[in-house]
Amino acid sequence: MNKMTQTEPVKKLRTGAEYKESLKDGRKVWYEGELLDSVFDAPHLAKGIDLLAEMFDDQFDPEYAEATTYFEPKVGAVVTRSWQAPMSMEELADRRKMIEYTAKKTAGTYGRPPDLGPSIAMGLWAYLPTFKKKSSTFDGLKPDFAENIERYMEYGRLNGITCAESLTGPQNDRSQPMAQAASLLRVTKVEKGGVRVSGAKSVGSIAAQTNEIFFTNLAYGGTPPEACIWGSIPIATEGLKLVSRECLSNPEADPFDHPLNHKGEEADQLVIFDNVFVPEDRIFNLGDEELVGYYGKTCNWAHWHILTRLMVKAELFVGTAQVVLDILGTGHIQPVQALVADIIQYAQTLRAFVLAAESQAKPTENGVFAPDIPLLTAGRMYSIQHYPNIIHTLQELCGQGLVMRFGKKAFENPEIGHHLEELLPGHGVSGMEKERVMNFIWDLTTSSHAGRVALFENVNATPAPLLRMRLFGEYDRSEHVKTARKLIGMD
Repeated sequence: MNKMTQTEPVKKLRTGAEYKESLKDGRKVWYEGELLDSVFDAPHLAKGIDLLAEMFDDQFDPEYAEATTYFEPKVGAVVTRSWQAPMSMEELADRRKMIEYTAKKTAGTYGRPPDLGPSIAMGLWAYLPTFKKKSSTFDGLKPDFAENIERYMEYGRLNGITCAESLTGPQNDRSQPMAQAASLLRVTKVEKGGVRVSGAKSVGSIAAQTNEIFFTNLAYGGTPPEACIWGSIPIATEGLKLVSRECLSNPEADPFDHPLNHKGEEADQLVIFDNVFVPEDRIFNLGDEELVGYYGKTCNWAHWHILTRLMVKAELFVGTAQVVLDILGTGHIQPVQALVADIIQYAQTLRAFVLAAESQAKPTENGVFAPDIPLLTAGRMYSIQHYPNIIHTLQELCGQGLVMRFGKKAFENPEIGHHLEELLPGHGVSGMEKERVMNFIWDLTTSSHAGRVALFENVNATPAPLLRMRLFGEYDRSEHVKTARKLIGMD
């Protein structure tokens, strides 16, 4: 009797080489005022692409396979977790593994790693019944929003595409409505098979290093119909222009001198839509203001991603702080212990917010488990308020080590290198190894790149004042009010 052989499930996974090849598509990217022939021509972008390519290759490594891939019954194949829609509490925790993986891979410095953009497409899919009920308010074009969302989800899963997202508009003169109107992304013309859009989106993080851009406008009430649009298009679409901000990493540096910054960075771009054609099957909303207002609900998983990444980053701060104590021999000093305890408290509090939000998760109308929004909002506010102090605390633990840093060439120089080794040893490590640690912490907390990351964290997906407004508006206080009124004797 023949034994039945168990076949391996089909894998629909992209390799790092395939990802890199997909970026050779004629996209229009400007860096330092010059149009690039290829996105690989800018070292900061190219090194960042190398790091992202490693993430694709890690999917085939047994060490990372569970965190980065899963079997998707809807397509009958193993696919990237980036496109997983968690349909249970267990799957929500499994999806978090991917966020933790990308955060560790990038030391938490990529605010928009490859698995964040797809979470917004999944956010639309989570409310599919609502999108199914809606229709275009434009004559001459009636796309099926729900059908397009489902098709896009399947396309993303089967092809492992990466996508940037940009929802906010460029900063300009807020006192002049006409100035804002000039940059507002809007439909300018309806054509057969699609629409033309013009305008711009800001902080298109990772756009130059990814496949597609997912876009909409943030709704603050009174959004005109022509600006009520959700869609996604390839980065190489004609008329799409990416203007990169100044890059601040050190891609050509020796890894010893810049252990983190030599890997390049996630660059942000101003995304200009210059009469861009958006095909009908890539439109998820056209003219409906209520759907634009679904920003908070559909981006819930993106906000969960942000808080989870900050949690992982905080835990990296804890680990790095302990390394400093080990190499400086300062772990027995009580004030030093107190500083590390502050970092531990920060990390533990962020983890508590993440786990609490997941424990209160509820299924959406399409069955996707959504973390608790007020808990995520409160957690993100806490992270914003305390992040600068935690960075300062880590710097303080290093003392003069961050002020007096020496590169690899200095240690290897025969005239001065032996002096550095003799004068700068750590506790149980050579002077050169101690220097490697300080160089990493410099990149993580103090370099120009670290400063930009800190600024980004402060405004990422809504600055603190607006988060407070959101928490005030969304937190259900009714039961607490009943308890208070009863104890007061008002009822």
